[in-house]
Amino acid sequence: MMINTIEVAVPIHVNIKPCLPINPFKSISIIKPGKRMTKTEAVEAKTTVISGSFDRTVGRQLLGKADFCGNGLEKTKSKKRVFFLDVNPLRYEGSRPSLQSFGRWLSLFFDQVSHADPVIAVFDGEGGAEHRRQLLPSYKAHRRKFLRQLTASQRFSRGRVGRSHQFILDVLGKCNVPVVKIKGHEADDVIATLVGQVLQKGYRAVVASPDKDFKQLISEDVQLVMPLQDLDRWSFYTLKHYIAQYNCDPHSELSLRCIVGDDVDGVPGIQHVVPGFGRKTALKLLKKHGSLENLLNAAAVRTVGRDYAQEALTKHADYLRRNYEVLALRRDVDVHLKDEWLVERDTHNDSNILSNFFGSLEETQKKVTYQNRLHSSNG
Repeated sequence: MMINTIEVAVPIHVNIKPCLPINPFKSISIIKPGKRMTKTEAVEAKTTVISGSFDRTVGRQLLGKADFCGNGLEKTKSKKRVFFLDVNPLRYEGSRPSLQSFGRWLSLFFDQVSHADPVIAVFDGEGGAEHRRQLLPSYKAHRRKFLRQLTASQRFSRGRVGRSHQFILDVLGKCNVPVVKIKGHEADDVIATLVGQVLQKGYRAVVASPDKDFKQLISEDVQLVMPLQDLDRWSFYTLKHYIAQYNCDPHSELSLRCIVGDDVDGVPGIQHVVPGFGRKTALKLLKKHGSLENLLNAAAVRTVGRDYAQEALTKHADYLRRNYEVLALRRDVDVHLKDEWLVERDTHNDSNILSNFFGSLEETQKKVTYQNRLHSSNG
């Protein structure tokens, strides 16, 4: 029987060498993901100063209080925030494992985003994707193929990052960030479960991740904050941005992905078995019925669209429900929020700890370079 385990990085206060310079003048900008900015807009976005915990910008325009979440704004602002840090994507720069990337984004995250608010870091557990792969063998298959195609040097680099797991735990622990890792579960599901528990306690939740799957969690009390490589900063993404981008609620967008598929996660859409059933048809039907389950239930008892769509929804209902089970985040992982994870984070040693982190990386790189040169000369 598989036993769930939780690893917690225990906070330790340390005083190390002089601090890593963290730029206090960097601010957070909000841009609509997917929209390409001109050089002028990028420069102006970098210089935009945001005031207030829930004042935001779209492009270069500051959203007024009345523009965000209607009458619920004041109630939302009064709630304290809890941040969830999705660690695994931050350990890569593109497709290359990189502790430098992790350190940079962590430094910017503390400086620009979370400040002293509580942060909970979450890792993928061993075998976390197996449940979904049993349902759908193509799930994230491209990632496994990529790992098989790595060169020997790349495999060495990846192995070094794998062995540095404890190194990352240490720096998070010293920065007073608890770490959660549940065997047999992906970080996405652990975060989704903990977000629900945080909301029940009356907090707001902010998920820090580039993963679009977290968009299905968005609400007035749940935001995302995404790393933007081009601007070297984090960017908040709210319910208002979501509705502006998709013109539907988060549940409907998840249903749409189940119908049209998700190439990134290796989930095929209905068009693979019914070529005429495309995005336009799916949007029209979901706008009327609201969710995939409502649509399938309606199609089971009456005609909901043209013959090809009706046949697809009745004949391939199990196919679509399987896609939903693969793409929907689970919110029932056996993990329990601890009160000590919700206290204000002690930040006074952040700069020293991160400076030490980057210094250690630099020393390691010098040793590797020296060993490579020595090996080359001996060869």
